[in-house]
Amino acid sequence: MMNLTEMVMYHQPVLLKESVEGLVWNPAGTYVDLTFGGGGHSRAILEKLSPEGRLFSFDQDPESAVNSEGLNLTFIAANFRFLKRYLKLHGVAKVHGILGDLGVSSHQFDIPDRGFSTRFEGPLDMRMDTTKTTTAASILNNYSEVQLHQLFGMYGEVKNAKSLAQAIVAERVQNSLQTVGDLKQILSRFAPKGREFKYYAQVFQALRIQVNEELDVLKELLAQCAEVLLPQGRLVMISYHSLEDRLVKNLITKGNLHGEVQQDFFGNIQRLFRPITRKPIVPSPEEIADNNRARSAKLRIAERIES
Repeated sequence: MMNLTEMVMYHQPVLLKESVEGLVWNPAGTYVDLTFGGGGHSRAILEKLSPEGRLFSFDQDPESAVNSEGLNLTFIAANFRFLKRYLKLHGVAKVHGILGDLGVSSHQFDIPDRGFSTRFEGPLDMRMDTTKTTTAASILNNYSEVQLHQLFGMYGEVKNAKSLAQAIVAERVQNSLQTVGDLKQILSRFAPKGREFKYYAQVFQALRIQVNEELDVLKELLAQCAEVLLPQGRLVMISYHSLEDRLVKNLITKGNLHGEVQQDFFGNIQRLFRPITRKPIVPSPEEIADNNRARSAKLRIAERIES
């Protein structure tokens, strides 16, 4: 596994101390890091484990595999939506804790060819798993105006989503949209003055979520967590926008992803988890100053209730 300096260059872990301390309650236990990335969280987890402890780390990005080495570590090159399936393949039914850092890694943002960032010219790709076929370009050039309108409105919370969708459909009749520059040229006509960067980020977020099916994947993952975690097992999730955080919060506080309180015959709320943190933990001003990408992070920690 790469050293700490190399990991920070690849991906600077967000809320590292808080998330790992909230996760590891039994050093001899079995844990899961859902988003290995550069290995920052995994490294910190391994440092807290005894020789009997085990860590399973998932990542669908082929570039992450090169960073994965360790006696107590098993790297799984797959999307975390298949959590239960891959743990079963390794003979594991229950674990002591699950950690997920749902953001895009610094490395992915900083590679122009990946197309995640508005800062660089590059192809409109945005795939976390580069073996998949759907890219941001294929969405922009093939989705209907109605589909684009819904996409930008729901996943990017773009105010003028309808007008933007119309402009993209009109533009692609003459010119196929293939690069970050192609898209930004259109976005510049609709971005509020002085808030261009935020507007670009909202649109890119919407496209990235759709390309990678991020919310569907998260729903599938969260639906498995209660079954996989042992009693007292910890669920530790770092989210970066309200759509992700709402799903995590609903599971922890309401026991389901829809946010509807469900009660038994006696009126008791049927919860699966007990919140460890009443409110989400957010990065300190010092961490944000050191790593600007941490600014929107929210950490929620919960404990599996005995069934």
